[in-house]
Amino acid sequence: MNALLTHHGIDLRGIPVDASAPVMVTGATGYLGSWVAAGLLQAGATVHAPVRDPHDQRKTGHLLRAAEATPGTLRLFTADLLEPGSYDEATAGCTTIIHTASPFIRSVSDPQRDLVDPALEGTRNVLGSAKRCDSVRRVVLTSSIAAMYGDAADLSRAPGHLITEEGWNTSSSLTHEPYSYSKTLAEKEAWRIAGHQERWDLVTIHPSLILGPALGPAPASDSFTIMEMLLDGTMRSGAPRIGLAVVDVREVAQAHLAAAFLPQAHGRYIVSAQDTDSLGLADMLRPRYGGRLPLPRRAVPRPIIMALAPRLGLTRDYVRRNVGYPLRADASRSRELGLRYRPVQESLESMVEQMLKRR
Repeated sequence: MNALLTHHGIDLRGIPVDASAPVMVTGATGYLGSWVAAGLLQAGATVHAPVRDPHDQRKTGHLLRAAEATPGTLRLFTADLLEPGSYDEATAGCTTIIHTASPFIRSVSDPQRDLVDPALEGTRNVLGSAKRCDSVRRVVLTSSIAAMYGDAADLSRAPGHLITEEGWNTSSSLTHEPYSYSKTLAEKEAWRIAGHQERWDLVTIHPSLILGPALGPAPASDSFTIMEMLLDGTMRSGAPRIGLAVVDVREVAQAHLAAAFLPQAHGRYIVSAQDTDSLGLADMLRPRYGGRLPLPRRAVPRPIIMALAPRLGLTRDYVRRNVGYPLRADASRSRELGLRYRPVQESLESMVEQMLKRR
């Protein structure tokens, strides 16, 4: 992990990280949150990391090691997304809150319990702590491009057929794409809460599908589930043409830090490096891994995907509204945060190499 931080970490140039006050990072043990916390520690800041169990080193060990390898300081606190007031202690003394904690799991048994409640109530509870803490001046929320559109088919009515910062998801629901629904509800609630006070301002970051290496040992993110399906032979006979916009986890972390500390940062920012699709990801991996991994080589026709949808973790309604439609995201505004995107192939290969080593 130290090599990852030293040689392949976050570009902090141009980001005026203020290390004079602690920064609270929710979800700091997660895929994205770990990189955000590591970037702050790299800059010499004190990170307040609220977690369910500070003594569970299976979850916190990689953060503790990152703190040992950097000039920053890590403090662990006990908190729960669904428990009001549990973030108050971790918020105390912080001028900045970066709220990354929210599940990214599309296949769940109870969407309300597993997706909507953690996203919505978690946002209420974290921002409730911000309202009660007089030192807080800025809150950065991890949203998603999923909060800006519902299905790829919806973009046929969008200006330029693009996902933009002006768009909102209006077609997802508890029964159709509940993950996207949860992100939409949580962001709208964040803007509502922010609008009822004047002490701190809100900035939201909207990544596309996040790729790249993880700092933690077992990241609970569907990014890895999707990649495993490409690698393990699930799609050996072909991949569905599902439009994807993708971005490296380190650029997403950099965007959060820029949004936290650049005085001019405001509003919503799409963070995305490239538009592609599921077969396009396999094509990028084939030069290096095609000889040893069962990567798909062709697109599967929609009628076949309709028949196989449940086995692929997809609903047939999702297939109708997303397979065969291109996805395009306008991330030009993210340049204001100083982002320069690395090649997606580099992100993919570093992610896959790590996944293969951990098998």
